[in-house]
Amino acid sequence: MRVQFHPDFDRHFAGRLTPLQRNQVVDVIYLFSETPFHKNLRNHILYGEWKGYRSISVGGDLRLHYREYKPDIALFVAVGTHAQLYK
Repeated sequence: MRVQFHPDFDRHFAGRLTPLQRNQVVDVIYLFSETPFHKNLRNHILYGEWKGYRSISVGGDLRLHYREYKPDIALFVAVGTHAQLYK
């Protein structure tokens, strides 16, 4: 699957994450692009204010939110901890 990034995602990526976390996110996005529903990603549908989006796990409490922009394109819109994403 191809991936694209919303400007908000880029801002969160640069401003919220440590260098180690940024490396982990890059690795997870690569895995996602190869196998979007790999069991380690814990890919799942979101509800409530995030209805229409999906979430994948980077590890620990770090999550990436995306929506399917087209059948073969995922648009990543947010990255952060559970507390940062679900205020």
